[in-house]
Order: sequence, then C-alpha cells, then structure tokens
Amino acid sequence: MPELSPLGVFGGTFDPVHVGHLRLAEEAADALGLACVRWIPAGQPRHREAPRVDAAHRLRLVELAIAGNPRFVLDPAEAESGEASYTVPTLERLRGELGPAQPLVLLLGADAYAGLAGWHRWREIFALAHVAVAHRAGLAAHASTLPAALRDEHLARSVPGDDPAALAAAPAGRVLGFAMTPLAVSATQVRELLAQGRSARYLLPQPVIDYIELHHLYRRHDGP
Repeated sequence: MPELSPLGVFGGTFDPVHVGHLRLAEEAADALGLACVRWIPAGQPRHREAPRVDAAHRLRLVELAIAGNPRFVLDPAEAESGEASYTVPTLERLRGELGPAQPLVLLLGADAYAGLAGWHRWREIFALAHVAVAHRAGLAAHASTLPAALRDEHLARSVPGDDPAALAAAPAGRVLGFAMTPLAVSATQVRELLAQGRSARYLLPQPVIDYIELHHLYRRHDGP
C-alpha cells in the first residue's frame, strides 16, 4: 500500500488571522511535504482569554485570508459548534473523518509547543498526530529549555535530523522542527493598531482589512 501524504492541522483563535499565520502554514507545507493544511479556527478557546470578535467573524476572516491557495482548506466545525475548543477532541474528530492511517501533522509555533504540557489531555496528542514546531532558522528548540514532562516526550519522539520523510511513514507520534521566516507580527499587535484606528496594511491580507472595516471590528469603544 503506498504511503499517504501527510495533512497539516493548523488550529488557533486567529483573532485576527495575519501574515505570520499565513507564512507559517505556507512554509510548513513546503518544508514538510504536506498535501494540504487544514485551518481550524477555534470556537471558544479555553487556554487563553476570550477572543475580541465572535467565531463567525473569525471564521470568515480566515476564509478570506486563505482564498486562492489550493493547499489551504478551511474546517469550520469548531467555530460553528459553539462549544469549547480543545485540541484532542478536534484531532479525534479528524481521525474519525480521515481514518486511522492518514498521517496528521499538528502545526505549532515554538512558544505554543513550549507550553504544551499545560494543554487539556496533552499526552494524547501524540497518539493522534505528529507535531511540527516552527522555529527561526538556526534557533530550533532544545530539549533542555522544555518543561520536564514535555522534555521526556520530546526526546523520545524527535525525528533525527528533522527529516520530513518520517511523517509519511506513520500516522502519528513523531516530533520535528522546521525553519520559517521570522516575522515580528502578532495578533495582539494588530488588534492594538486597529483599536487605535491605525493602519494594519501589509500585516493582514487586504480582503481581511476590508472585512474588518466593513463590520467595524476591533475598534476601541469608549465609555461604559
């Protein structure tokens, strides 16, 4: 039986989606040989503060941002559910849809990966997907910088040389890193610019900016 090409899984609040998210997904697809990247905006994320705008708007922003990229696919299930979003149930849902043999690759930034041990049922992630960690070129995460519980898993599951061929050889269970272009942009920074009425051009795709302006999102409201 031929190997199945791995699929990327990219979840997040995307509040709002910005060029850093887009470059991470694009460079992951190239570096890891992903057939596609499935974007999964969270409905009600529980490991961080409530999003500034509701799930329907964030879902639409992602849809606009990824339009025209044949390697990007929008998964609306979490945003449309109205339920709390957790990574393990999301991966279990994907397993039910795609089958046990399909390699899945959870895409994480280095900061998110470092905090993985604080996530709900985090150890079960490795039974459901590989984990690929984005890092700046030459600055891959070292096991010594990780919390003890995660460090043990990291050492046991790391792919030698970060060889992406390992992702197609099994459906889940490995950890590797990939380098991405460093972009000093964050959703917090973008929200602050928008709240101040300042330009976010070139930090967000233009269709995203147009939608935000049309619906008056992320504006700072004075008074009670």
